[in-house]
Amino acid sequence: MAAVVDEQQVLRRRGVFRRPSATTGAWSWFTTVDHKRIGKLYGYTSFAFFLLGGIEALLIRLQLARPNGQVLSADVYNQIFTMHGITMIFLVVMPMSGAFFNYLVPLMLGARDVAFPRLNAFSYWVFLGGGLFLYSGIFLGGLPDGGWVGYAPLSTQNIAVHRMDFYALGLLILGISSTVSAINFAVTIINMRAPGMSLMRMPVFVWMTLVVSFLLIFALPVLTIGLVELFFDRQFQTTFFQAAQGAQGDPILWQHLFWLFGHPEVYILILPAMGIVSEVLPVFSRKPLFGYPVVVFSGIAIGFMGWGVWAHHMFVTGLGPVANSAFALSTMFIAVPTGVKIFNWLATLWRGDIRLQTPMLFSLGFIAMFTIGGLSGVTHAVVPADYQQSDTYYIVGHLHYVLFGGSIFGLFSGFYYWWPKFFGRMLSEGLGKLHFWLMIIGFNLTFGPFHILGLQGMPRRIYRYEEGLGFDFWNLVSTVGAFMIALSIAVFIFNVVRAHRRDEPAPEDPWDARTLEWTTTSPPPAHNFDEIPVVRSLDDFWHRKYAEGQDGRLAPVVAGGADAQGAVAVRRDDAGHGNDSGSGDGSGGHGGHGIHMPSPSYFPLLAALGLPVLAFGLLYSTFLVADGVLLLLLGLYGWAMEPSAE
Repeated sequence: MAAVVDEQQVLRRRGVFRRPSATTGAWSWFTTVDHKRIGKLYGYTSFAFFLLGGIEALLIRLQLARPNGQVLSADVYNQIFTMHGITMIFLVVMPMSGAFFNYLVPLMLGARDVAFPRLNAFSYWVFLGGGLFLYSGIFLGGLPDGGWVGYAPLSTQNIAVHRMDFYALGLLILGISSTVSAINFAVTIINMRAPGMSLMRMPVFVWMTLVVSFLLIFALPVLTIGLVELFFDRQFQTTFFQAAQGAQGDPILWQHLFWLFGHPEVYILILPAMGIVSEVLPVFSRKPLFGYPVVVFSGIAIGFMGWGVWAHHMFVTGLGPVANSAFALSTMFIAVPTGVKIFNWLATLWRGDIRLQTPMLFSLGFIAMFTIGGLSGVTHAVVPADYQQSDTYYIVGHLHYVLFGGSIFGLFSGFYYWWPKFFGRMLSEGLGKLHFWLMIIGFNLTFGPFHILGLQGMPRRIYRYEEGLGFDFWNLVSTVGAFMIALSIAVFIFNVVRAHRRDEPAPEDPWDARTLEWTTTSPPPAHNFDEIPVVRSLDDFWHRKYAEGQDGRLAPVVAGGADAQGAVAVRRDDAGHGNDSGSGDGSGGHGGHGIHMPSPSYFPLLAALGLPVLAFGLLYSTFLVADGVLLLLLGLYGWAMEPSAE
């Protein structure tokens, strides 16, 4: 061991190991490997993309507000609606869920960090690079314009411009980020739980993270194959998806590959929100989650069954009656575990001591909107009905009720619930409720009419329509609703700015919560816990605070109880420190416990930078390919050679 230490010291003196010294300021964010900071970086970046995707949505609605719209040309409209879909799915909902995974999973498990902190940092920088690469096309001939689903032959044509090449390579880069992140979370959850935390004592949110991680690990390679083949068709004139001029390719093959990834992807997007709602409802009902094992296993069942329904996106492609019937049945069956979850949530509310605070309102909004989206989705399982609905605005309405009414409402519930934990500040309840009501009214005004427009025959992916077709009124209503959603987001941003300018620290346990992340300070220190907690039951923190009295009613435990300030005093006294922002590098001792944390590193950033440079090289210059490979290899070499901690 001494020889190893001496060798590292020699190498460090030679410059092989150059430890970034900054632990505060801007540089520390570029070198951080702290899961909480990386979670915040995911959150900041995905919210910025959320605003960008929202602006794209407003441009689409302005174009379609009246017949024969003149706001956007056909070419620009194709780029805008393509990037809106790509942005909201791959750059907003997935990484925003990742922000919660990063920040909360180690805290909920009673761990100090994720299993592979540098890999965690690498996944963020790859995500950022992939997003910027996708949008860089605006300066290089245009953004992707073949729809977010990239259907061939549209995506394989017009190879003179690189728009859909940016699509293929950008999603490949983002896939690398999601894959390594999923592996990291799966290893963390399986191996780094606190003593006593069995699988059936894990919070539901952690369970949903585990299911999503395995879905990503197995689904993304399918999309990767399709994207590589699409890139080869465009750049090297292969014929994977080309059926014209005697080629032997099959455009339907792209649809099979895309939707074999795409339907598990739906649950990758919605399961994190289901996990958030499963944590929020018990807290604001002041009772345990009804049927915890059923909720867990229904989530696992959704993950398994999600692999068997992809072809319901393809009923009109001519698969034949046998295939259509089989996938219609599987689509109906997958509604069962989803319905089970909804009934469990409603049973949790039943006779609970319900507090209608902002996190609870967004969770209730999630249940209502997602149920509507699920019911409209069941109609797609009826093949003759799907023939009428396919490629109309009915599909767009269903998609948004599931992914906006579901995922986004669930994520905002999580924002309001865990904001005190993230930042040590409370958001205004009044502004939060105003945000909720503006958003839910605007949401239904925007996407409810889509179902009517679809049944009236309005096709999707059109940039204008003629007057007198019956589409005028409902498109105008939808546009008004979209701007109401934008106003609700402005209220949220104002709420955040106001809360942080007031500089009033939040109570340590403001909601009287149930899970381990609330046992440490808000925000947590770099090392999360001075002593790893020992878990004795599901909702262990709740049982530390409350016990059942002789009359069968809950009574506060003497050592803190429901008094938040008392609980804080106990925890602060145990921890031996005050409110730590967690902004340090995490190395060295803490609170006299001699805790060693992974040291900052710039090598994950360097390695991640090589991927977009390599992608640009594949489009423009072999020299850039060499530069990208060199950056990637240098980053990986330095990463492998540096010590994990000092």
